[in-house]
Amino acid sequence: MEELLCNVDNGVAVVVINRPAQRNSMTLAMWRGIGELFWKLDADPAVRVIILTGAGEDFSSGADITEFAAIRDDTAQAVAYEEAVDYGCGAIANVGKPVIAAIKGYCLGGGAHLAMSCDFRYAHEEAVFGIPAARLSIVYGVEGTRKLLALVGVTQAKRIMYSAERFDATHALSTGFVDRVSKAPREDAAEFASKLLANAPLSIRGAKYILTATALGTFDPKEADRLINAASASADYREGRAAFAEKRPPRFEGK
Repeated sequence: MEELLCNVDNGVAVVVINRPAQRNSMTLAMWRGIGELFWKLDADPAVRVIILTGAGEDFSSGADITEFAAIRDDTAQAVAYEEAVDYGCGAIANVGKPVIAAIKGYCLGGGAHLAMSCDFRYAHEEAVFGIPAARLSIVYGVEGTRKLLALVGVTQAKRIMYSAERFDATHALSTGFVDRVSKAPREDAAEFASKLLANAPLSIRGAKYILTATALGTFDPKEADRLINAASASADYREGRAAFAEKRPPRFEGK
């Protein structure tokens, strides 16, 4: 879809939220579309790392509220809408590949949920953050709230939710909401992605599952064992041992 662009180059997929005139606000179709896109990238062996960013001046201002009268007007519609949000953000959080958010401008509401679903958040020094649900009489979804809690702790999460106030990149860094602040977050994300390309995809997939699922309370020991055993039986494990013995860089293929 035109509102979600994707380019893959040398193992790195760059996903761009492409509604700059609307500050990259997310429509219902886009929540579903971004989930479908991320699951496709997860299944693509040519993709090793994913960067998520926004076109123009902003990352994402969140849900497109202009749609709400038509598609989020009663309880049933609200439930369906939250399911779509959780599907999109859940795909970002649960793909087995590293996802880096490159944030500039507004990162608000549902846009914050998109960013929090990524493994890392690199922010421009003038980025603006906030979750204004309390100004709309909306209870922010369970999945997004869990991610916020995991990042900033209970007191800061309550402050962000209760006050609905915006905060700057310096504050976001001090609370753990973002990992790095700079003048060039997209370039920083690309540099970090290039470093991750050298490491074993199966190791990263297993570590991501264990860490993310533990943080969000969804950990399944059987799934963890499956990922651990798959890595132990892989050709990449044999390649890693051989490369170590031969004192050369390993050539991992994710299998």
